[in-house]
Amino acid sequence: MSTPFNAATAAYGNVSRLISDQAAGKAQSLQSPAQGGVDFGTLLAEQIDNVAQAGKHTDQVSMDMVNGKANVIDVVTALAETEMAMETMVTVRDRVISAYEEIMRMPI
Repeated sequence: MSTPFNAATAAYGNVSRLISDQAAGKAQSLQSPAQGGVDFGTLLAEQIDNVAQAGKHTDQVSMDMVNGKANVIDVVTALAETEMAMETMVTVRDRVISAYEEIMRMPI
């Protein structure tokens, strides 16, 4: 039973590495999806970038509050938005791993 989990972990690590490479501009272009569909890897990379941007915004608003340029409501709102984005990404990650494990259990 540990093999599917290890395989899922390795797959998640590979996707994480690919996304990091793509964000750094090192990744080679992936083949475009057939018939104008959306590339899952690109979609995932964009969502991870959105989570990172939300985190940076929250950090900036927090620093603004410390410096007296923002109020508590702004910080709480930014924090809630970041938390929601993070929870969404964790849910997507859990579902991808679950789907991978389900595929690994399928008979050949």
